[in-house]
Amino acid sequence: MENAGGLGRHLAVRLAGSGESVVEEPPKLSARVRVLSSFAGNVRKNDGVDALATALAASEVMRLLSERREDLVAERTRALNRLHALLRDLLPGGVTGTLSAHRVARILRGIRPRGVSSRVRRRLASEILRDVRMLDRKIADLNGRIQAELEASGTTLTEIFGVGPILAAGIIGTVGDVARFPTKAHFASYSGTAPVEASSGEVMRHRLSLAGNRKLNYALHMVAVCQARSDARGGTYYRKKIVEGKSRKEALRCLKRRVCDALFRNLMADSRAPSRGVA
Repeated sequence: MENAGGLGRHLAVRLAGSGESVVEEPPKLSARVRVLSSFAGNVRKNDGVDALATALAASEVMRLLSERREDLVAERTRALNRLHALLRDLLPGGVTGTLSAHRVARILRGIRPRGVSSRVRRRLASEILRDVRMLDRKIADLNGRIQAELEASGTTLTEIFGVGPILAAGIIGTVGDVARFPTKAHFASYSGTAPVEASSGEVMRHRLSLAGNRKLNYALHMVAVCQARSDARGGTYYRKKIVEGKSRKEALRCLKRRVCDALFRNLMADSRAPSRGVA
């Protein structure tokens, strides 16, 4: 819904009352697509341009939310590392394992500092603990916003085993307009899952490609690892490749390419599906 006033608002209200899903599209993003389309001769507003504008706006929102979440998670990790360092000096041998706000609070309650430096360390640890709790709330809020955006977009990516909301949002935000890839081979090359031949004599081998978008490649790797361990179809395919003589790394790369093809197929289907929003 580009314009909150006029016909757009009334139409949105009627659709929402009928049970339809209505999302608000930032006008600047849709305007950007229309300006670019006008250079190709599409001067007049039309449904095709609006559908593309909505899709690009959704991917831009996913990218922004995903990047914000990554920043918050990195900040939380740094805070927990600082807590590890402080607890190492407050307790003999420090603390092993993963830290959480609840665990740190419990540990700090049991510490009785002796000396000025120990008291300062404990006070700093308490301050950082408050930072961690604040970051936990912000991350949880972003998770909810990402989930809502995914539901509004109608994406089918989460139907693929191992693709949760956070990964799906990151993939959509990274890929953008999937129609810019003519084939699944082009998409695989972009993601770095197209193998590079490294044969020697009669032995046919392929090595890992270091080209392509590393963020997308990492997402595909996470999905492939999840499928190899838990998914019936993915695990069967992975073990089949090992039986055929491939190493575990090679088998995982084969599975990752299979996941890449599935993502491309779903993204293309999503791009052709009727828009769930109102432009």
